[in-house]
Amino acid sequence: MTSTLDRTGSSPAVGVAGSAPHAHHDAGLLVLRVVLGLTMAAHGTQKLFGWFGGGGLEGTEQFFTAVGYPSGGAMALVAGLTETLGGLALVLGLLTPLAGAAVLGTMINAMAVKWGGGFFAPDGVEYELLLAVVAAGLTLTGPGGLAVDRFLPALRVHRLTHGAVAVAVGVVAAGVVLLVRT
Repeated sequence: MTSTLDRTGSSPAVGVAGSAPHAHHDAGLLVLRVVLGLTMAAHGTQKLFGWFGGGGLEGTEQFFTAVGYPSGGAMALVAGLTETLGGLALVLGLLTPLAGAAVLGTMINAMAVKWGGGFFAPDGVEYELLLAVVAAGLTLTGPGGLAVDRFLPALRVHRLTHGAVAVAVGVVAAGVVLLVRT
């Protein structure tokens, strides 16, 4: 009979069959979800309502039209709702694979718009890349134990396939939106 403890006497690694998630992993995932989620929700409310110095739907529509998206008003609404609702869902750990995919897709489009500005802020894509990678990571990892998903039968136990499919959906959706951009 083998022990699930390693030679250092530490607890089993997350992801090992039969091992229970650890409180410190759950807390870390909660921090990532809350910070990313609130950041995205704030950006979404800038687009939807003009909060936090944002342009509201009218200003966001003008921006989307100026950078080549068709139907700037519809795209502004979709982006604002995606960021706001996706962000709030991440905070709650609700439908985390879809929420993470929504944020990932939005950030891929944001990077495409800013691509010519290099890597570093303020004109580069480093900020958007960081948000996209954290969203993809949370989508693949799952929300942790401190999440509403734990009460949903289909998402109670996060599976890598849920995350991988969601990441693929986010990337494909972002690609489709980018294809309609002129």
